[in-house]
Amino acid sequence: MAAEQPKALDAWSGEFGDRYTERNAASADAVRGRTRVWAEVFAAMAGDLPKSALEVGPNVGLNLLGIRALAPVDLWGLEPNPTARERLVADGVLAPERVISGFGHQIPLADRAVEMAFTCGVLIHVDPSLLDQTMREIHRVASKYVFCWEYFSPTPEAVAYRGEADLLFKNDFGSLYLDNFPDLQLVDYGFFWRRVTVVDNCNWWLFRKAS
Repeated sequence: MAAEQPKALDAWSGEFGDRYTERNAASADAVRGRTRVWAEVFAAMAGDLPKSALEVGPNVGLNLLGIRALAPVDLWGLEPNPTARERLVADGVLAPERVISGFGHQIPLADRAVEMAFTCGVLIHVDPSLLDQTMREIHRVASKYVFCWEYFSPTPEAVAYRGEADLLFKNDFGSLYLDNFPDLQLVDYGFFWRRVTVVDNCNWWLFRKAS
């Protein structure tokens, strides 16, 4: 008998994900907030910005727009929701060939395909049974930087999300990266405050792969 598929896979690729996409329009304030966030992250890179980047779970592309406002990075997106993929192309965020269908636990790119791979509010929605595989895939496709920006908890914590169970899981994602990938070196970490970023209060971690 086949194992039951985690609830999150169907939720984010289906109507639940469609509703999330509808709530997250690329308003001017939202893009300004992401631009402010990425200016802080890029400052931590001390002038050595990535030439290419993959966002796992970009939705409508707010982070990609924030990055584009600051630097000429070659951008890709891996997105499970078809409505969001259509928006990424229709809104001119990404060319069709740069929009990949799928989830983070199976990224159809070669090892070290991009200089930076990252998530923003995505690892929290990965079922615990797929979290290790997802983080390994993100690590695998990145040649230089791994970045994540997620809700924090010092211990794993499942939280109801919009009235649904098994769709949001807080964790210390920074420690998980450091504990599981000895070649990662911490560049910087911090906290993004909703009042100035127009996104939920979250912790962030930036890692660099050892040469």
